Formats: sequence, C-alpha cells, structure tokens
Amino acid sequence: MHKILANTVFLGKDIIYMTECHSTNDVAAAKIKDGTAREGSIVLTDTQTKGRGQRGNRWYSEPGKNLTFSLVLAPTFMAPGAQFDLNRMVALAVKEALSRYSEGIKVKWPNDIVHKDGGKLGGILIENNLTQSRIETSVVGIGLNLNQVDFAFPGPTSVAVLSGHQVDKWEMVSNILGELEKRYIHLKKGDRKSLEDEYWDNLYRRGEWATYEDSAGVFQGMITGLTKEGRLIITNQQGKENHYAFKEVKFL
Repeated sequence: MHKILANTVFLGKDIIYMTECHSTNDVAAAKIKDGTAREGSIVLTDTQTKGRGQRGNRWYSEPGKNLTFSLVLAPTFMAPGAQFDLNRMVALAVKEALSRYSEGIKVKWPNDIVHKDGGKLGGILIENNLTQSRIETSVVGIGLNLNQVDFAFPGPTSVAVLSGHQVDKWEMVSNILGELEKRYIHLKKGDRKSLEDEYWDNLYRRGEWATYEDSAGVFQGMITGLTKEGRLIITNQQGKENHYAFKEVKFL
C-alpha cells in the first residue's frame, strides 16, 4: 500500500480499504456526506458485490482478482456543463496506466477502456453532486479486469491476459492516481484543449467505418467528432451527422 503514497501530491493519501462491500461509489458518497472523506480519499475493495456500470448496468468481477475503487474529488472550479471533462481525464489516466503493460489500449466512448481489437478491460462511473454554478463533489468509480483470466461470457479481457502475467494491484492504483493527478492539475489550470486532443487521439474506432445501432436501426457510420458536452458525432454513409448522448447509440 505504501507505493501509492510516493506517486502523488494529494490523491490517495487517505485510503479506506475494505475486503468486501456492495459498491465503493456508495461507500464514498456516504463518507462525503458524513464528513469522513475529503478530496483525494479512495475507497478500495477486493470484492464488490453490487458494482454498477453506466446507467445502472451491473459490473461483474471475480472476487479478489480485479481492481475496484472509488476516488473522491471536489472540482468546484468546474461548471456543470463541463462534466464530460472529468470522463476524459479519468479515462485517459486509466488508459495511460494500462499502456505500461500492453499496447493497443483505447478509450471507448463514453467511459470504457478497451483493447483496439475489441476486448473490454474496464469501465468508469462518475457520480457528481452539482449546484447551478459548479460541481461540488465527484465520486469516480473505476472497475478494471486486472488478473482475471477466465470469463463467463465473451467480450471482456484483462491486463493479465494481454500482458501474459499477473499485475500488482497497488502498483496499478499508484500508476492510475499519478496519471490522474497530473491531468487534474492541468484541468484546474484551465487547460481543456490538451485533454480534448488527447481523448480524441486515443478514441476507439475514431475515423473508421463501423456498425452502430440507434433508434432508427442498424447503420454504417464513422466517428467524426465530439461536442464540448461530450456527445458523440457519427457521420453515416449518406454524409449525415448525428449527435448522440449516453445510451443513444450502440457499438456493434
């Protein structure tokens, strides 16, 4: 655990470690409410029994094999309309940390981490507490397939599968927090542009034809951009641009 402390200025200095819990995001949110968590606190567990993905999807993880933790941030310098910048920041930090173990890691809009050949490594769930003018607190939940090598259904992969060896959990947390803090400081200084550029450069399926499904049906399209608010822009073969919010388009 000591490895975490050496890599950052303020993230991960307060570690709440639990062998098992329902959801690290829920525990972190409760600790914000009762005043026992501050910016930089993390809640980490070996086994999460009711982990959530985006929009309430369940997150399944083999006990003790993977990485599930939540980080508390207080990005009061950010307006509510800039929430997607947190997604960008966290996804890129995780992607960069994983890239030390394997090539071909990409960010899949809006908040999944995948291998370029399609295997899903993990996901991010950010839950914000907002006022009209700013983001008061954020609970950043990160779930990663670390050392699991057998999966009940096709689709997922893990760092161990891609790298060919088991990975030290605390080393991975340290790497992620180091990358995250670096980008958070840039964001705090108002540097959104480099974050947008880096996210675009590392976006899965960017600039290539692929199959998608929206409310109108299945179509061939190309990811051609992102709005400031984080909507995905896909251009179809007829040249029409469509803008999608979360859950409005499916990658096939």
